[in-house]
Amino acid sequence: MQVVVRSLEVLRILARSPKGMTLGEISDRLDLPVASAHRTAAVLERERFITRSATNRRYFLGPAVLELVQSDYSRESPLVTAHKAVAEASRLSGETVFLSEFSGDKVVCLALSESRYPLRLYVRVGQTMPLHAAAAARTLLAWQQPETVQKLLSNSELTPFTPDTPSTINAVMDHLAAIRATGYDICESELDENVWAVSAPVRSSTGQVVASITLASPTQRMARADIRDEAVRLTLAAAHEMASDLGYEEPET
Repeated sequence: MQVVVRSLEVLRILARSPKGMTLGEISDRLDLPVASAHRTAAVLERERFITRSATNRRYFLGPAVLELVQSDYSRESPLVTAHKAVAEASRLSGETVFLSEFSGDKVVCLALSESRYPLRLYVRVGQTMPLHAAAAARTLLAWQQPETVQKLLSNSELTPFTPDTPSTINAVMDHLAAIRATGYDICESELDENVWAVSAPVRSSTGQVVASITLASPTQRMARADIRDEAVRLTLAAAHEMASDLGYEEPET
């Protein structure tokens, strides 16, 4: 019973903390030993009731909470606050920019800064992203071990959202190889019709890809090559800023 009560207490304080909390803050707020707070958080994170940001290591309410509350939660959810690089990339580009990471075997949108222009997207805060069709998810998949990718894709429904969606394991694997070659992913009308997106990996101090940052825009606003190039540049710069916050250093060439 104590474990259940402790878990509910963690969820309750996170619900009142839109900027998230560190493990130490959770421990202090609930007057728990750090080891006890860590064990409780680990169980809640495994079950997707909370998530831990890859960029600032703060805990937030997770997608399983949204599933309990309602199935169509607003994209403007106050559950998470966008990293400053996400917000800045959105401000400079005028487009929607969002951050995603793995939660178990799912890719979840953790934070989103919306475009100043109307744009209806598949994604919202707390949304689980399709592994084969979303640039945000494919960017995270691209640097996983091949056997891990095969297993994840085999357990996923490769829904053809549009005629351009890669909907076989081989097609997705080929696409992931292209992402590794370029260092980022481009998605055009593969998840949402008439939506262009670029996604870049965010690396931790060990070089592991721990999150992805994605810029999305209506295809017509990305018709010119120079505008697309600038969108890619802004996305890569934001990913680099977040990676630097995590202690990542580019290898010397």
